[in-house]
Amino acid sequence: MNDDNTTTRVRQIVADTLFLTLDDVDEKATQESLKNWDSIQHLNVVLALEQAFQVRFPPEDFQTMNSIATIVENLQGKGV
Repeated sequence: MNDDNTTTRVRQIVADTLFLTLDDVDEKATQESLKNWDSIQHLNVVLALEQAFQVRFPPEDFQTMNSIATIVENLQGKGV
C-alpha cells in the first residue's frame, strides 16, 4: 500500500470518527486543529484505526498519535 493511500484512509477514518468531512481533515491536521478531537474521541480514533488496518497499538503509542502524520508513521512502523 502506498503512503498516499494510507494517508487518505487515515484521513477518512479520522473524519468519520469525528463526524467531519474529508475536506476538514488534511494531511497536516492535528488533535489541536480539529474541533471534535478530544481525549475521548482520541480513543475512538485509535480503535477505529486498529480495526481498519488490523493492527494493535500499545497504550504508550496513543499519546504520540496526535496528528495525521504521526498516525501514518506509526502505521508504517507496523508494516502498513
